[in-house]
Amino acid sequence: MQSLRLVSSLLIMLNVSAAKSSTSCFLQRKFHLNGMHKAGDVVLGGLFRAHYFPISPDRSFNSEPEQLTCYDLDVEGLKRAQIMAFAIDEINRSPELLPNVTLGYSLYDNCLTLGVGFRGALALLSGQQEETVTDEKCLGSPPVIGLVGDSSSTHCMAISSVLGLYKVPIVSYFATCSCLSDRQKYPSFFRTIPSDSFQVRAIIQILKHFGWTWVGLLISDDDYGLYAARSFQSDLSTSREGCLAYLEVLTRKKDSAELKRIVDVMKKSTARVVIVFSDEVPILNLIEEVVRQKLTGLQWLASEAWSTAAVLQTPELMPYLGGTLGVAVRRGEIPGLRDFLLQTRPDLHYNNSNENNMVNQFWEFTFQCRFAPPPAGWVENRGTLCTGEEDLQSVDTKFLDISNLRSDYNIYKAVYALAYALDDMLQCQPGRGPFSKNGCATLQTLQPWQLVYYLEKVNFTTSFGDQVSFDENGDALPIYDIMNWSWHPDGRTEVVTVGDVKASVLNGEELRLDEDKIFWNFESKQPPRSVCSENCPPGTRTVRKKGEPECCFDCIPCSEGKISNSTNSLECFSCPEGFWSSPQRDQCVLKQTVFLSYEEPLGLCLTAASLLGTFICAVVLGILIYHRRTPIVKANNSEVSFQLLLSLKLCFLCSLLFIGRPRLWTCQLRHAAFGISFVLCVSCILVKTMVVLAVFKASKPGGGASLKWFGVSQQRGTVLVLTSVQAAICTVWLVLSSPMPHKNTQYHNNKIVYECAIGSAVGFSVLLGYIGLLAVISCLIAFFSRNLPDNFNEAKLITFSMLIFCAVWVAFVPAYISSPGKHADAVEVFAILASSFGILVSLFGPKCYIILLKPERNTKKALMGRNTKRAVEY
Repeated sequence: MQSLRLVSSLLIMLNVSAAKSSTSCFLQRKFHLNGMHKAGDVVLGGLFRAHYFPISPDRSFNSEPEQLTCYDLDVEGLKRAQIMAFAIDEINRSPELLPNVTLGYSLYDNCLTLGVGFRGALALLSGQQEETVTDEKCLGSPPVIGLVGDSSSTHCMAISSVLGLYKVPIVSYFATCSCLSDRQKYPSFFRTIPSDSFQVRAIIQILKHFGWTWVGLLISDDDYGLYAARSFQSDLSTSREGCLAYLEVLTRKKDSAELKRIVDVMKKSTARVVIVFSDEVPILNLIEEVVRQKLTGLQWLASEAWSTAAVLQTPELMPYLGGTLGVAVRRGEIPGLRDFLLQTRPDLHYNNSNENNMVNQFWEFTFQCRFAPPPAGWVENRGTLCTGEEDLQSVDTKFLDISNLRSDYNIYKAVYALAYALDDMLQCQPGRGPFSKNGCATLQTLQPWQLVYYLEKVNFTTSFGDQVSFDENGDALPIYDIMNWSWHPDGRTEVVTVGDVKASVLNGEELRLDEDKIFWNFESKQPPRSVCSENCPPGTRTVRKKGEPECCFDCIPCSEGKISNSTNSLECFSCPEGFWSSPQRDQCVLKQTVFLSYEEPLGLCLTAASLLGTFICAVVLGILIYHRRTPIVKANNSEVSFQLLLSLKLCFLCSLLFIGRPRLWTCQLRHAAFGISFVLCVSCILVKTMVVLAVFKASKPGGGASLKWFGVSQQRGTVLVLTSVQAAICTVWLVLSSPMPHKNTQYHNNKIVYECAIGSAVGFSVLLGYIGLLAVISCLIAFFSRNLPDNFNEAKLITFSMLIFCAVWVAFVPAYISSPGKHADAVEVFAILASSFGILVSLFGPKCYIILLKPERNTKKALMGRNTKRAVEY
């Protein structure tokens, strides 16, 4: 509504009347404002804050000029107006820039009030002349070709929305609202200060640098704060660099209850970093409540509006605000400025002016004197008269302080930007211009929009070395200094530049920080931690807590076979084929290849047992060979016993083929060697059993004929035939479906079982079935011969050995099927060794016992017994 009223005032002010003359334009309303003026060929306008508050004028619409009186002088604002005057004076003295043109200026005080600032802008736009003689179309050179100011984003939005209608360029030195980058709404707005959008990104860069992902945000209740909050939330969400713990709005009005509520929110929050987009007034109100509640341990991040505010750097506040980090407008240097300021003098003809002179008011304020007669609004009699010859160097005033030129430096750049744009325009060659019919603009025909065209293309470097140009939105190349509030032990405070952040076409946004210079207001003297949840290490993934921002999460370990190799990973990734997750789940490693190895305890024990069995067989064979002429060795065909011992040695040795890394030849040989060795062994036992039975039948009357079928040759032939059948089975199996090495990944997810695939289950079953058949036959025959009358009846031993053999292999089948991987090989080796040891001990244990320990029983008489009528040697 306020903007609408201001626009209505503009329409009244710009009303064109042709009552007197068709070639004259008449000013419908006139304002009397505080100002500074200098004539020139071309005039630049400016709006600055020289006072803080206005006295409300008479708002009745009458023909009398509206007189505005402001109070509470702002010396810094007056210095900024003088900087613009200095820049124009420097340009006028330059032989290179606008050599044939004299610039003038018309500067007004906005009194930190939108209404006053808007009136000043209208006065600059329309001029203050009562009557302007023009051509029939009411056209002519504008009163000002461009405007420097205003400092407030809200003011600039209102002023630019009107000046933009006439394409009058306005270059602000302190309005940062990102909304002003909208060229549709503000087509002629430019600025030499970075916009809040870059300020927001700069602060996010600081958050990222220190790992602060959980922060609070406080904003002022105006366009500056509201647009900054909107931009900050959007950019923070896009960058995924952090979350807001809370967002609170600070008002200029000192509301104790509201301030207490906000501080309570800050106390309860776990966020240790507080970002504030506001000027110093709302902050000062808040800090007073912070001090009252003794809220410490916070890291403050300041926007450029208060990052260098001296009013907050007091001994009472520094225990709470010490260590504050903030972004500040780039500091610059303006050579010769101090000398120019020292030449400032009041206007001794002040009372003849229609407008209040800002320099005169400054003079009265600084030297506590007055000019005669006193100006309107004078409420105090200061006694002495001002002479105009007072010495500025004799007083302590901020007017002469040029040690920290920041927004002031932007004024300097804004004036030069307008001057360079005007210079480029005047260098245009007719017929090669950018306008209609390749035309050029001149001082006599200059239209504001033509200057906007050249202002968009301006590009120059200041004497301080800063490049000035504008992008498509009217924003200058952004750069900020990073400031730190250092609090010394002696109570001194110092705002130190500790780095900068800038944007460039080639490198994007760059943050540079000298951390050694940063003062941290904590006992640890280190930056604080401000996170909702600690980082999830590699090997875990983040799961957002229900109802919390995305920065608040739990760390869930990756499942087996999946990894995450980065911090705060959103998901875990499966390992490729042949790889498995490490124990920490942070990398994929080659799967471990496992097999029954000689190095592991189980393989070592089985190998030792196999070699032990082989050694025992060799020892027993040696004993039997040494005592081969004794009755117990000669009985029941010693040759078959020797063959049986040799087959047992092969059985023990074939078990070694099941141990070690599987290879093609070991896979093919292991089952063939096992099958043939055991068939040879069982065949020998079967022949021995049949011979025992035949011998004792022959010892009875009429039974001699049975021995002719069990001679030595028949025994050898039987063993050979039975073994050849197994050899044929193995040969067919190897030819048709040969076992081979196989990497099995089905048993274990994290291991590769290296095993020998049997190739054909049928072949393996036939091999085992044939061995079992021979064993069962031997067991049955031996069982029927168990009651023969010999003192040493070998049939009983054969029966017992076959029972052990059958029991072992019957148990082997389910154990083998249910044992995965290398354990299946171990079960088979164990079965081989157990059955081999069972046969070895059962058949040859008693013989060795008699030979070595009971030699008196190793006689024919003892072996045949009393009831035996004849002894037979075979």
